[in-house]
Amino acid sequence: MACKHVGAAELRPPTAAQSVYREDCTQCFDSIDDSTGLNVCLFCFNGGCTGERDHARLHSQSSKHPLVLNIQRTKKKIKRDEPPQKISKLAIAAETEEDRYDTNIRVECYECGEKNVDRTSGKLPGVINGVLKANTFARQAEVQAWEQEYTACEHTLCLEQEQSRTIDSQDLGHCSMCDLKENLWLCLQCGNLGCGRAQYGGVGGNGHGLKHTELASHAVAVKLGSITPEGTADIYCYACDEERTDPDLAQHLAHWGINIAEREKTEKSLTEMQIEQNLKWDFSMTTEDGRELSPLFGGGFTGLKNLGNSCYLASILQCLFTIPSFQNRYYHPQDPPPIAQAPAEDIETQLRKLADGLLSGRYSYPDTDVIASEYSPEIPNQKGLAPAMLKHLIGRGHEEFSTMRQQDAFELLLHLLKLMTRSSHTTPLQDPVQSFRFVMEQRLQCMSCKKVRYRTDEQDNISIPVPVRRKLSVANGAPDSEKPKDEFEPVSIKECLDNFTSAELVELTCPSCGSKDGFTKRSLFKSFPTTLAVNARRFELVNWVPTKLDVPVVVGDQPFNLDNYKSSGLQHDEELLPEDATATGMPAFVPNETAIPQLEGMGFPRVRCEKALHATGNTDSETAMNWLFAHMEDPDIDEPLNLSGAGSGNGAPAGVSPESIQMLEAMGIGAPQARKALKETGGDVERAVDWVFSHPDDQGDFGGDDAATDAPAPEGEKAMAGNSDLPANFRLQSIVCHKGASIHAGHYVAFIRKPIPAKEGGGESWVLFNDEKVVKAQGDVDEMKKFAYVYFFERV
Repeated sequence: MACKHVGAAELRPPTAAQSVYREDCTQCFDSIDDSTGLNVCLFCFNGGCTGERDHARLHSQSSKHPLVLNIQRTKKKIKRDEPPQKISKLAIAAETEEDRYDTNIRVECYECGEKNVDRTSGKLPGVINGVLKANTFARQAEVQAWEQEYTACEHTLCLEQEQSRTIDSQDLGHCSMCDLKENLWLCLQCGNLGCGRAQYGGVGGNGHGLKHTELASHAVAVKLGSITPEGTADIYCYACDEERTDPDLAQHLAHWGINIAEREKTEKSLTEMQIEQNLKWDFSMTTEDGRELSPLFGGGFTGLKNLGNSCYLASILQCLFTIPSFQNRYYHPQDPPPIAQAPAEDIETQLRKLADGLLSGRYSYPDTDVIASEYSPEIPNQKGLAPAMLKHLIGRGHEEFSTMRQQDAFELLLHLLKLMTRSSHTTPLQDPVQSFRFVMEQRLQCMSCKKVRYRTDEQDNISIPVPVRRKLSVANGAPDSEKPKDEFEPVSIKECLDNFTSAELVELTCPSCGSKDGFTKRSLFKSFPTTLAVNARRFELVNWVPTKLDVPVVVGDQPFNLDNYKSSGLQHDEELLPEDATATGMPAFVPNETAIPQLEGMGFPRVRCEKALHATGNTDSETAMNWLFAHMEDPDIDEPLNLSGAGSGNGAPAGVSPESIQMLEAMGIGAPQARKALKETGGDVERAVDWVFSHPDDQGDFGGDDAATDAPAPEGEKAMAGNSDLPANFRLQSIVCHKGASIHAGHYVAFIRKPIPAKEGGGESWVLFNDEKVVKAQGDVDEMKKFAYVYFFERV
């Protein structure tokens, strides 16, 4: 019997704007590589698995879409010891599916019960052809992965060259300051040849090209070995400290007697070396005797594919889904998937899909498509999961996380926690981010009258400055030697916390006595989280540019105690400052007049400068600058600083009404936060919602300008985050490590402490998660802990 749905009016090929989910199920990681394949809905192009879970049938029943295209593919066998394809251009070209897979397709109709509908009937030929040719999420990631866009700058566009001459040929040319004949950089302004810096992969260099730039102030150089007849080459602008393009490269090279049409590319470009570095960076994936580390498989040992500079995302996700609160919130293998009209666009569905993928063990097994040869007898690593749909949702609407560029893993963590908190958590499910939350209590004391003020802030992380103490270094004495690399004395995590919680002097005018002597400010823990996320700030301002420093932070495996960092609160012999800052007619806040011009000199508007200084205790421009970078997207970032929180004299701004507060409370926002948000946004409910989500740490306004600081919280206030009980002992649970000169380049991996399978020795051990590779870490864990970028401590 012929299927009656093949001519349905709703059947039409996918448009260029539509997503076609034809590689893996939108509700789990079962894929077209499984034995029963994947069913793609021919009406909405949702992908559903066909195995025991049968999400394809569930979708058909809920959406009333009966026709599906079953796609099942088998990867063509490859040998592990085959050499990789030679890199010859800036973007790694993606192979076609035909090159890698054998694919079988058939059409099935759930309603008619037909398992093999004629693919040539009705509208099916056009729809099927459109589905098979459409780009998927994974394919888009492959196409965009590693591509980099470079632009010209004023220094390449306005280059003025000195008197022309012919330089030595490529074979005879060498560095003007040493005998190196490779990795040579030609100064396009004067024709000087200088060797570059030593590069990944053993490429030598003494940095004489950079030294020439420093001595002569010439900005633009080209790498000779990278020049191609097509006109491409490595162009570096030292003034911009960026790779650039030169639209007139052929003309500029001809000025020095170089015919670009006769050039032959003999060396890898910087981008090719970075690609090779990112693809091969193994974080010591071998033992001391050269054997590969033994891979781990099973529940909790599932890797994540690199979707193109996505190692920052994989590392953070691996750490989060080791935490019990995240596992309990999103891993429910016995429950049906959430009801969502578009599962691929639903954050709840994608987070549950990820939890199932990482924790179930269903997808953690050796890659069966790789054949171990006599030259590589070790067990192959797993394929890894590709969380392309989740990455799309995380980055949607975000200027940075929506790109294919490498990103800051700590910024991603903060963004992800905010997304999770914003999502719905129906009883009995709880917001997993609560395990990160705690309260810091800030104590201000006037230097003159000694009165105090306490303020509490709810946080989900701390960012601690790492003290910088350089070791004395001596150059090797050679006249051409490079400046020795800075080395730093190790510091303990305790010293970092001591600095973070130490008292500091801030410039404020006392609202009680009017003194301008300033205040001492100190922040301590009022409560402690279940999981403490710590970002180690190893940066130093060099010409107002944050530069990463390799300062080792010593963190042991044994628990350490934070009792000494707990606030004791208001004491019986302390007198509170008046809450009304304008009672004496004195301004409560005077911006630091030294920091203001420095921040304005960086291009920040004065309104933002004042707001940043106020938020960071009016200390210095560096702290305020870091705050500004972290709050660039706050909706109220350009609104003038309002310290009174009042309107036109009656203690409440116009537009704030009990009805508006009730509307926000109905959305799950507490009354104090609702009241503060409405005051900050002029009573606009919609803007108030955005303000609350942009200020998750703000405790809100507890009502009444004359309320005492230690007055009981109004009814409806949420309980204090964290736990104030002592002792507060914490142990290192996981770390995110980074290799590279910048947090926006290089490579991220995660080291996580967890029980390992008995066949691998059992007990608790550190496990390295390096994209899809999951192995028992050996040897270098202590070294990696010293240079970790993000630390996760669990309370024990």
